[in-house]
Amino acid sequence: MPHAPVALTCGEPSGVGPELAVAARAALGAAVPFFWIGDPRHLPQATPIAEISDPSQAVAVPAHLLPVLRHDFAAPALHGQPAPENAAAVIAVIERAVALVQAGAASAICTAPIHKKALKDGAGFAFPGHTEFLAHLAGGCEVVMMLASPQLRVVPVTIHIPLAEVPKALTADLLEAAIRITDAGLRRDFGLARPRLAVAGLNPHAGEGGAMGQEEITLIAPVLARMRAEGFDLAGPASADTMFHARARAGYDVAICMYHDQALIPIKTLDFDGGVNVTLGLPFVRTSPDHGTAFDIAGKGIAKPDSLIAALRMAADMAAARG
Repeated sequence: MPHAPVALTCGEPSGVGPELAVAARAALGAAVPFFWIGDPRHLPQATPIAEISDPSQAVAVPAHLLPVLRHDFAAPALHGQPAPENAAAVIAVIERAVALVQAGAASAICTAPIHKKALKDGAGFAFPGHTEFLAHLAGGCEVVMMLASPQLRVVPVTIHIPLAEVPKALTADLLEAAIRITDAGLRRDFGLARPRLAVAGLNPHAGEGGAMGQEEITLIAPVLARMRAEGFDLAGPASADTMFHARARAGYDVAICMYHDQALIPIKTLDFDGGVNVTLGLPFVRTSPDHGTAFDIAGKGIAKPDSLIAALRMAADMAAARG
């Protein structure tokens, strides 16, 4: 485990983030040292906490207490009802976590879910989501989103855009960048000496020799051929409908997919509760649970902490791999 603890941001305080932080601490104890950044008023009532003034103090906090680095918000949190006056503080907590990890006071960042519309309405948040904001805070580096679980890792080349826009957005440069960032991330953060990347086609049956589309022939295959010549271990373009059964998954370390659902449907089918969102390409480690704020169940005590627990564990393991 890394010496510095993981920083867990509070995310949207009216969602499930605060209660999941408490559940994760109860499940992990001191096995994965982390501290929560947020307003203690937003935690479930009677949560046993230990307020800290410096992240280094978190490692000595008894396992039954949640280490809290206090960050005061303007308003209380009502379950399922984000308060516009809290939006600026949600953003400030993310910025604070980045500053801490850049200074070496935290080993990694794990981010609880935010509600992008609430941040836009309340504080003029100008980014599509966490990933783009973190890349901005890191100096504008190129990043890719990877979803990871013990069963499968996937990277969507294009992400949150309408399906009809994918063919126009998919370019040779974008695909090449996704492959390079993913390969480097698996080497640096997951300890794979020679990552095996399986690349999906865009069209059904990977275009079936051009009968169902030309992108595999004109765009994807040339990129793969050029990068294979550089030494990348690449398979494809492959038909996505045969890439995700158990025998196929045994043959690669990550699947590079052309659009959001092509990547996320298989991993959420295989491990809905345990998937982790990882941002590759940042100069620091960032993970997040693979779910949203879940306003409809916030405060009911039924939200499952599995994905957050997995995200905290993965953040610590990735930080240890970086040394």
